[in-house]
Amino acid sequence: MAMLDFKLMLITDATSTQRPLLEALEDAMKAGVKAIQLREKAMSARELMSLAVELRQMTRRYGALLFINDRVDVALAVEADGVQLGGLSIPVDAARRLAGDKLLIGKSTHSLDEAFEARRKGADYVILGPVYATPSKAKYGQPIGPELILSVRHRVKLPVFAVGGIKPHNVKEVMDNGADGIAVISGILSCDNIADVTKQYMESLR
Repeated sequence: MAMLDFKLMLITDATSTQRPLLEALEDAMKAGVKAIQLREKAMSARELMSLAVELRQMTRRYGALLFINDRVDVALAVEADGVQLGGLSIPVDAARRLAGDKLLIGKSTHSLDEAFEARRKGADYVILGPVYATPSKAKYGQPIGPELILSVRHRVKLPVFAVGGIKPHNVKEVMDNGADGIAVISGILSCDNIADVTKQYMESLR
């Protein structure tokens, strides 16, 4: 099983970028991104599978990990490194039964209780948020603020990746509150110069 040896996970959203998605993701990986989460809710299973195959080849070229959102079957089929489960996904323990030790299993969480539950069911890490206000996470309620990260990190004892409104200028605050890393969508993909902004994030994480 792969190791969580990255600090920045880029989550895909084809609607966030003006450019072909794979081109945008390649720019980000060239600039240092070592983990990509493929998350395209609007795609058919066939489209998702096709994209996952291409992205698996690309992530291998750049030495980056590939996570598939929600779809354990797709993750296993393309030999991805992990799967990211959300609130409507199958439970973590069911995903573990399907994947065995072939996949890292992450759970998207929005509270201390949800993070505890993720650990109890066997998650390898959690993504916690939204830390700050952001349009893509508005449906998950009010921002939790960076202080909750520290509590989750100490009490749940799993790696915690913070998500939601994280920009280069507030990365330090997030990391100072105990995050193991960050997950970003529009902060990178909606920018005109993806390589430049990725480098800003990477610099902030050092």
